[in-house]
Amino acid sequence: MMEFDVGARLKAIRQLNGMSQRQLAEASDVPHGQISMIETNKSSPSVASLRKILGGLNLGMSEFFEPDVTEDDKPFYMPTELRDLTSRLYSEANGFEGTITLKQIGNARLHGLQILHETYEPGADTGEDMLEHPASEGGIVITGEIEVTVGSNTTVLKAGDSYLFNSREPHRFRNISDRQAVVVSACTPPYL
Repeated sequence: MMEFDVGARLKAIRQLNGMSQRQLAEASDVPHGQISMIETNKSSPSVASLRKILGGLNLGMSEFFEPDVTEDDKPFYMPTELRDLTSRLYSEANGFEGTITLKQIGNARLHGLQILHETYEPGADTGEDMLEHPASEGGIVITGEIEVTVGSNTTVLKAGDSYLFNSREPHRFRNISDRQAVVVSACTPPYL
């Protein structure tokens, strides 16, 4: 499988929108240099950073990674039909350590609800820049354990444990264990 070029895709969308790097940085509230580093593939953005930048383009992650995919409004999905939203952020050359894979069920925007199957490899982290977005989200840990921070509260959730919070609170997910963690989550309205 050919590796997805995040930098080239971001540059193409920015230019299509008639924006300079500086304009996109201002619209996204990120440093100008960060846009340049990502577009030249000198830096891989965290999930939070990429989402923030795409917000400046009024674009979701699913549209960023698969712009030409059309989805049927159907009720059932097989594992191979889930939309891979983030595994392409990471280079396979670096192996799987520290990667996060988020797979979406169906058309989240159509239903106003995003359901994700999330896999966190050992060391995976959504990033020091805490996530914040206007939504509510919840989830349940299926296997492994995951450290979740919401505001000033941090806890390690194990298989069977769950969470539910207002996503406007700064939050972060990290796998600090030595084994893979799997979470099934929901977010409304869709975040990615």
